[in-house]
Amino acid sequence: MGHKLEEETFSIKEQTILEKYWKGGIVFLVVILSFAYLGYLAFDSAKVYYYTVSEVKNSKEIQEDRIVRVNGKLVDESFKRDAGSTIAHFSLTDGVEILDAEHEGIIPELFFNEHSEIVLEGYNRSDSFHTENIIVKCPSKYVAEADDE
Repeated sequence: MGHKLEEETFSIKEQTILEKYWKGGIVFLVVILSFAYLGYLAFDSAKVYYYTVSEVKNSKEIQEDRIVRVNGKLVDESFKRDAGSTIAHFSLTDGVEILDAEHEGIIPELFFNEHSEIVLEGYNRSDSFHTENIIVKCPSKYVAEADDE
């Protein structure tokens, strides 16, 4: 009789431990899936395609007020900023088209380097491209030397 009582007690303890781990496993799985979903959302919203100046100028698909990134080079002598103002006006080119742009705030120093590529993050309006952020890609230190023949 005592042996049967021990088996029932062991069975009850075993069942309680399994239930405890089962519930914890479900909670763990829900937490992991939640983090995976949040990671997916963060990655998906961080993807931004780099358009060329020509694509921005000629594309009807790019909606006004939609944030996009535009890659190009500064047009020589196009940078203008009034004294005491934080608003700068300049133009970017991809070698084919020219895009007028406007930025309010600090401009990075490498912005004025003729070898730098500039990425503007902002939105296109009918009159010009309004930037919220300027990213300057550093020019390569390894430029091929001209042949002296």
